[in-house]
Amino acid sequence: MNTTHHHPDCLFCRIVRGEIPATVVYRNDHIVAFRDITPAAPQHVLIIPVKHIASLSELQPEDLDIAGHILLAARVVAEKTGILSSGYRLVFNNGADALQSVFHIHGHLIGGKKMGWPPFPGEAAQHG
Repeated sequence: MNTTHHHPDCLFCRIVRGEIPATVVYRNDHIVAFRDITPAAPQHVLIIPVKHIASLSELQPEDLDIAGHILLAARVVAEKTGILSSGYRLVFNNGADALQSVFHIHGHLIGGKKMGWPPFPGEAAQHG
């Protein structure tokens, strides 16, 4: 595997390389999708690019193909986890205020239960 776009200490790069175990739901040459170890919903899968890109803010025009592969993988993962027809949410946290904890782009595909909107209804009421 070409590791020129990987960082040796990045947790998600280590999962891509198979150095840290993960429950992989789907994988191809461009992305790896694996179950979140602290799920926020009955189905919670992280979809990451094989290439190390720290955050959405660092995506470049040459990464258009990678971004597309992440979004296309969401449908496949939703199908494999049985939530394609019931619905799901794909969430990307970007930066400190959004609580991004691992600096390697990852989409949280969550579903398997009814969700609300807005995501923070208590805060919306306070700041209304």
